[in-house]
Amino acid sequence: MTATVTMASAANGAAQPFLLINNLIKDFGDNRVVNNVSVAINKGEIFALLGSSGCGKSTLLRMLAGFETPTSGEILLNGKNIVAEAPYHRPINMMFQSYALFPHLTVWDNIAFGLRREGLAKEEIADRVEKMLALVQLQSFGKRKPYQLSGGQQQRVALARSLAKRPQLLLLDEPLAALDKKLRERTQLELVNIIEQVGVTCVMVTHDQEEAMAMASRIAVMSEGEILQIGNPGDVYETPNCRFVADFIGSVNMFNGEVEVDEADHVIIKTPECRHYVGHGITGTPGMSVSVAVRPEKIAVSLEAPAQEYNCIYGEVIELAYLGSYTVYHIKLASGMTIKASVSNSVRHGAFHPKWGDKLYAHWNDDDMVVLTR
Repeated sequence: MTATVTMASAANGAAQPFLLINNLIKDFGDNRVVNNVSVAINKGEIFALLGSSGCGKSTLLRMLAGFETPTSGEILLNGKNIVAEAPYHRPINMMFQSYALFPHLTVWDNIAFGLRREGLAKEEIADRVEKMLALVQLQSFGKRKPYQLSGGQQQRVALARSLAKRPQLLLLDEPLAALDKKLRERTQLELVNIIEQVGVTCVMVTHDQEEAMAMASRIAVMSEGEILQIGNPGDVYETPNCRFVADFIGSVNMFNGEVEVDEADHVIIKTPECRHYVGHGITGTPGMSVSVAVRPEKIAVSLEAPAQEYNCIYGEVIELAYLGSYTVYHIKLASGMTIKASVSNSVRHGAFHPKWGDKLYAHWNDDDMVVLTR
């Protein structure tokens, strides 16, 4: 289940992608960690590698940085194959999950460290450091040590140090994992704004789907060393191309059944829970095994039966979670399956508040489903 990336643009004389990963493979002994990955990344793009632990995303990032050598394949940066180049010769900087700040150096000296190693003039170093401090809004923190900063401030210092050397490519390894949830959400937008201001191309690795969707212009979902789907956040969430992507990105209800009617403009799929009317055709045949994926927020609930023959189920509320802006209802069906429905709490004192043990109908529209064949 590998998502293939066309290289036709090069053949047609179109502009080359800034970063081109071509048929990259990495083996550790008999274990293939990255399996024939190809992807094209444009200049100025924030591209996220998203997947669970052990899927190969960090190994792929380390190969871009030069810390791991590919078993085979190419890494073309601005048209040049950099596979054989040492990490310190690549125009790439990597920001680690731990930030790796020097505890004995001030913020100013942490940012200046790499510039001094390059042998730049003192005036040039001072100018770049001050510009970086201004960029990350830490002008008054230059004399502090890392332990005197909050987690979010340390993260910005690490970013400033990474950007000070003006890399062509910035690599971020779980950049916000060390921050608490509220600070992480706030810092996501700050980080994107800074990266876009500088105009650097960025590849980030994360297992946090919300982080990837908030920060990246495009996402590649990885599993077992392969890229399963590449697309912008909306496409990957709304139109997943397989069961794994649908289940990994967000929450989903998965109904398993078979195609009953297959027409050009609609499909009817029979599952133990109900018959699903899908308002578009698929590449399939009657009797074919498929899954119907429905996101919880697409599902409406009511005490009265809706006036629709399809896409409607009846069950009992066995759990509910009030989460402020919305409530998640866990509804057990006669088949034994439990589905989730997310209902917006848009009215402060609404009349409809199902409770544990209530029986209700859950229903959705014919364009709210995705049919998955693999």
